[in-house]
Amino acid sequence: MSGALKAVIFDWAGTVIDFGSRAPMGAFVEAFHRFGVTVSVAEARGPMGLPKRAHIAALMADPAISARWAEAHGHAPVEADIDALYHVFVPLNTQVVGDYAELIPDAVQLATVIRARGMKVGSTTGYVRSIMDKLLPLAAAQGYAPDNLVCAGDLADGRPTPLMMYRCFADLGVYPPSAVVKVDDTEPGIAEGIAAGTWTVGVSISGNCVGLSAEEWAATPDAEKARLRAAAEKTLYGAGAHYVIDSIADLLPIIDTIEDRMSRGDRP
Repeated sequence: MSGALKAVIFDWAGTVIDFGSRAPMGAFVEAFHRFGVTVSVAEARGPMGLPKRAHIAALMADPAISARWAEAHGHAPVEADIDALYHVFVPLNTQVVGDYAELIPDAVQLATVIRARGMKVGSTTGYVRSIMDKLLPLAAAQGYAPDNLVCAGDLADGRPTPLMMYRCFADLGVYPPSAVVKVDDTEPGIAEGIAAGTWTVGVSISGNCVGLSAEEWAATPDAEKARLRAAAEKTLYGAGAHYVIDSIADLLPIIDTIEDRMSRGDRP
């Protein structure tokens, strides 16, 4: 079955690269630490998927973190504080991103099959262009090179707005939005697809919702795996995902299902 869908647009960290979406976490924690404020990894994960400056702004708006900032600096966070922390964060994230650049299993094979079926492989990310300049060649060396890339900061706004998706449509020459699938591991990334009018597929186990490396996941007891999977699925379905899978290794049957639904007149 082929011909109904025209493109699949993938997120990066936690979706096609960096199992567990771990690269940004230490950078967020360290950036806040340099300003005398403690932020846990769990707290840092909360707004994942947003452009990184917006992510920092969301953390600063958290009442508990805002209170810690006020205690350390004598005032609640303001825009200048967000900018200052962001300028510390980006080099930190750029420095470590190469340590988490391993592709998630089946990424290369999946892109090959998608293209063989006549579809384009697009991408959006919450990373800024300077971070992706380091990550792109590392992915390409492993065999993964999407047909386009839209980064946070490339446009007037990013996730959860549809603007990066609109750029993908234009870059790839694909329309209508109902002929496109967005694959992402975060709530803002799913919201991005919903806002743009595409089908959306959430990625649970390999992504931010679980946040474990592949080795940590493999070592997790079955009962805990079931609990973590259920919680991740609840989060992603709650964000509006049409389907949720463990990782992109499970995507092709979903593409078949979507194309079958489209042949019967269904739309996102």
